[in-house]
Parts: sequence; C-alpha cells; structure tokens
Amino acid sequence: MDIKEELFKGVSFSDLMSNVYHNSKKKDRQINQLISQLQPLIRNASDATIIVPLIKEYMELGIKNDEQLIKMSTIIQRALSTNKSEEEGFGMTEEEKKQLLNEINKLSDKK
Repeated sequence: MDIKEELFKGVSFSDLMSNVYHNSKKKDRQINQLISQLQPLIRNASDATIIVPLIKEYMELGIKNDEQLIKMSTIIQRALSTNKSEEEGFGMTEEEKKQLLNEINKLSDKK
C-alpha cells in the first residue's frame, strides 16, 4: 500500500493527513475570530457564564472531529508500515488489509 493509493473515493493517505493539518489550522483561526467577536459582548460575570460555554463547546466539537481523523490515519499508517515489514513475515495479508479498509470506509460513511 502506497501513501498515494486511494483510501476513500478520491482521498489518499497523504490527502487525509493534509486535511487533518488544514482543518486544525482553520479551526484555530475560526476560534480566535469567534473569541474576538464575542469578547466585546462580555461586560460582566453573568455575560461570561453564558458566552464562555459556547466557545468551549465549539472547541470540543472541533477537537472530536480531529481525533476521529487522527485515529483513522493512525490505523492507515500502521497498515502502510506493516506492508513494508510484510516481506519479513510480520505484516498483514492482503485480505486483512482489505477488511481493515472496509471497516474504515464503514466508519467514514457513518459521519
């Protein structure tokens, strides 16, 4: 298995890792922009108790999404590395790789 091999429809491992990176950077910018927009609205402690949980929830949702992408990329990376050691007798068979990729596809379809 190669990092350029298609894992999902039109998505390679390298594309997946690129998406994780760009999503993370985009979320950082969005969160900073959101905080900047909400900061003038906080005039007292009661305002903060309403607005801060909104920011926290937004951040947690972004983190959970990134965690799922990272978990999938870890599985794929392991499959790629075992492919290299397969010649030494430690890797997965082609059938096992297909089963693993099918499971990953099922997980991605559920989103």
